[in-house]
Amino acid sequence: MYKTETRGVVIKVEPDFLEDESEPAEARFIWAYTIEIENTGDDTVQLLSREWEITDARGRTEIVRGEGVVGEQPVLKPGERFRYTSGAPLTTASGFMRGCYTMESSAGDRFSATIPAFALDTPYSALTVH
Repeated sequence: MYKTETRGVVIKVEPDFLEDESEPAEARFIWAYTIEIENTGDDTVQLLSREWEITDARGRTEIVRGEGVVGEQPVLKPGERFRYTSGAPLTTASGFMRGCYTMESSAGDRFSATIPAFALDTPYSALTVH
């Protein structure tokens, strides 16, 4: 489990390699990742948008930006949590992801909550990268 905290917003990430959906012989490696966002602060916050940096074993990086997560822009009162699962494909057997959420407090103050960098590793990660 990977974890960060920014201004009372705790973000935990649990990646999972999906072997049944992957095709290593075709350079197709699929991961699911489950994220839990917890508001440990004193103010209500809303997740407005996300930005991901996905880097494969060859060092190629893709930036993904969008509103909300899984079609939602959750509002978290103090003590509340929001949990979701999403996925990411790579053409290499390993890589990593990191990113941030744009959050807004009930007072209208926007800030960037860091999503911890997390490894995407498979049983195939030891294979030579061409």
